[in-house]
Amino acid sequence: MYLTYVSVGVAIFVILVLVWRIVRMPAGELEMEISNTIKRGARRFLISEYSWAAPVILVVACGLAISGKWTDVNYKTAISFVIGAMFSAVSGYVAMMVATSSNAKTTEAAKKGLTAAFRVSFTGGATTGLFITGLGLFGLSIVFRVFKGDPVAINGYAMGASLMALFARAGGGIYTKGADMAADLVGKVEENIPEDDPRNPATIADNVGDNVGDIAGLGADLLESYVESLIAMIAIAVNIGVLTRKLNEFAFYLAGCGLLAATVGVIWVRFLSKGDPERALNSGVYLSTILMIIGTYVIVYRLGLNIGYFWCVIVGLMVGIVIGWVSQYFTSYRYAPTKRLAAIARDGPGVVVISGLGLGMLSTFIPAIIIGVGILISYKLVGPYGVALASFGMLSTLGITLAVDSYGPVADNAGGIAQMAHLPASVRDVTDRLDAVGNTTAAVGKGFAIGSAAFAALGLISAYFVAINKFAVTPVKLSLLDPRLIAGLIFGGMMPYFYGALLIKGVGRIAAKIVDESRRQFRENPDILKGKAKPQYERVIGIAAGGALRSMMLPAVLAIVFPVTIGFVFGPVALAGFLVGALITGLQVGVQMANSGAAMDNAKKYIELGNFGGKGSDAHKASVIGDTVGDPLKDTVGPSINILIKLMAVISLVIAPILVRAGHSAGW
Repeated sequence: MYLTYVSVGVAIFVILVLVWRIVRMPAGELEMEISNTIKRGARRFLISEYSWAAPVILVVACGLAISGKWTDVNYKTAISFVIGAMFSAVSGYVAMMVATSSNAKTTEAAKKGLTAAFRVSFTGGATTGLFITGLGLFGLSIVFRVFKGDPVAINGYAMGASLMALFARAGGGIYTKGADMAADLVGKVEENIPEDDPRNPATIADNVGDNVGDIAGLGADLLESYVESLIAMIAIAVNIGVLTRKLNEFAFYLAGCGLLAATVGVIWVRFLSKGDPERALNSGVYLSTILMIIGTYVIVYRLGLNIGYFWCVIVGLMVGIVIGWVSQYFTSYRYAPTKRLAAIARDGPGVVVISGLGLGMLSTFIPAIIIGVGILISYKLVGPYGVALASFGMLSTLGITLAVDSYGPVADNAGGIAQMAHLPASVRDVTDRLDAVGNTTAAVGKGFAIGSAAFAALGLISAYFVAINKFAVTPVKLSLLDPRLIAGLIFGGMMPYFYGALLIKGVGRIAAKIVDESRRQFRENPDILKGKAKPQYERVIGIAAGGALRSMMLPAVLAIVFPVTIGFVFGPVALAGFLVGALITGLQVGVQMANSGAAMDNAKKYIELGNFGGKGSDAHKASVIGDTVGDPLKDTVGPSINILIKLMAVISLVIAPILVRAGHSAGW
């Protein structure tokens, strides 16, 4: 595991250099005042979110510890679970702090031009990407050493990270889109004032939401995908008992190699690349991928493993790249689909919405095909372990992927600060260009997240089934003629829709309350719209935070209750069907939601560049409505569903020994 610690050490050194550069960067006094307001709001929300999540985590940990009286799940699993949750929380909090420390400095750099602003915003994103990946890998390696590779104990680490990620994604997603929708509806549509105008009471809450949803939430999401794909490899290797020690070494060597490759990619983009930001970001991803391919071959050769292991990693890497290309094509205004969507806006908001939804549905075709083919190839090469290996291959260069995705919200906040500080239009033009690229990279990141979630969940499902058969007295078989499996598939297929409905209702409730509060402030204090009085930003922040915290609890608890109930009431076969059903529908819903929302958002931005009438035109007003509909799809529902399917899979893996014991008693 020495390569793991070397790679973490190198990443830490680069992180320190990046943080040092962020600290030294200048920022205007007014810009920093606005930035600090955003930081306080984000910090207050995350602390509240963690305090709401803590009792649930404590109850689950106690349940895991108590079950040690009857099964292999015991206090070790509980300790590992708590560590995973803590590391996930820390990663989200640090990511938010770095992002909110970079936004005003990006605004200041935008006065010098696009390249300077891009490098500052990417520095913030790169720090986040490397820190989250390094922290997740370091935590897993510690848990692995302390519990001597016990898979039942290690599974708890993934479960803790996954549960906390669900709180972060659901809570942050509801917060950010409730505030964003209200800010757009009251500001742009009703009062015809620009986005992020300081007269809008919801504008600070909107910028806070970018950090708690798109930074802290995304970081926690991909951290748990990363560690879960590694844990699936370890669990399958242990349960099938083939080359266990060598395969465990292989897993950590790959993780170390991936972190090093991502670090080199970050250095390339930050210090060496020039020109168009989107091309610079893509070049960093491609460089990291090439280095990972070379490193994987060397590791496979040195360990004397079958060359099939190498090809499984390549399959995962290629699937990730293709999904990124598809998301980019369907959501960037560089390409025809989003340009056509912008043109359609001239016909009204209803047409924009229905066309945007159709575009997202169409975009699911290639990802579904490529993931299915990737699964078949990797299984053919190495069996169940190959699927888990391909899953990790897709996530192996997560550090650069997160860096690319996390830079977007920093740029978005920088634009908001420029607007609120009344800086020249040239500054806002620079931040808008960065934000447009950020929307595309965010869509790529969301597509990547749901694709990696599908692979990671399948790896965990494979590990679950292998674990069931390891503990069972007689082999458990899956058959489509088994009504328990069919019932499980139906139950699971319903979950992403049911879960998504709860999240959308939460967003709608918050948006309605913020709209009412913003109208009240405008009505009771007309000087706000005249620019002579300051809105009560804190009241809106409080509404968004309180509503998000209340709305996230039921979905999070149900994500635990459903798989446990299905498993104990209907048995391990029904639970296997439940997991597969949730995976199949979750993949489609997640991709469609992410790409529909991103396409509608970028269609609006394409119009704002002066196309089809530009800002203030009928096409622009229609596109704003489309963006308002698309925002909760891409930033709340889509991203949360990929955590849902992974969390339910890892919970099932953790309780597998308990299910088998209960099954023997019940006669399943």
